[in-house]
Amino acid sequence: MRDRLMAVYDQLFAAYGPRHWWPADTPFEVCVGAILTQNTNWGNVEKAIARLKAAGLLSPEGLRDVPVAALAETIRPAGYYNVKSVRLKDFVGFLFERFERFDGKLERMFAGEWRELRRELLGVRGIGRETADSILLYAGEKPTFVVDAYTKRLFSALGLVEPTADYESVRALFMGNLPDDTALFNEYHALVVEHCKRHCTTRPRCGGCGLHLLCRA
Repeated sequence: MRDRLMAVYDQLFAAYGPRHWWPADTPFEVCVGAILTQNTNWGNVEKAIARLKAAGLLSPEGLRDVPVAALAETIRPAGYYNVKSVRLKDFVGFLFERFERFDGKLERMFAGEWRELRRELLGVRGIGRETADSILLYAGEKPTFVVDAYTKRLFSALGLVEPTADYESVRALFMGNLPDDTALFNEYHALVVEHCKRHCTTRPRCGGCGLHLLCRA
């Protein structure tokens, strides 16, 4: 299975090269982006982050102190802005209040055992598995694999997971068969996203897909 997974990775990397993902200036920006990207596209997230930067709010202290209504208006381009403003507030509350040892510092949050941190993040309202793993992998540089709809779609087409497989089952495919390599997990997930945007869409565009010989379709 390791060889099969790496064969897919090698073909994707040969086709698209390094993706330089996640695009952000700071780890905290990654965390904010991971929350804002829920149920929207990345272009909308970029607009919302640009507005946060312009307002001087893109910091733990800035998000902690801004009124929730003002925060919601600032992130309006990301969609579901009232819900997401509360989720951002809950996340910074996690940094400052729920676990005092973090004191609002991401480097302190990431200093401990990452599997325990994952459990704690999943206890924060509005942070699900994909968001937690995105924060851990892309902001914290921890070796956890991010699963999204693209991952399920591609690897079910390749016959490596069932279309109905849940998040943890798909994640276990990678965690159990690949080395704990943060750089590999980072690049692999980004390549899967790029490939699915081009080819493995809800209505597949199979022409030019380098994986067509492996696809059970």
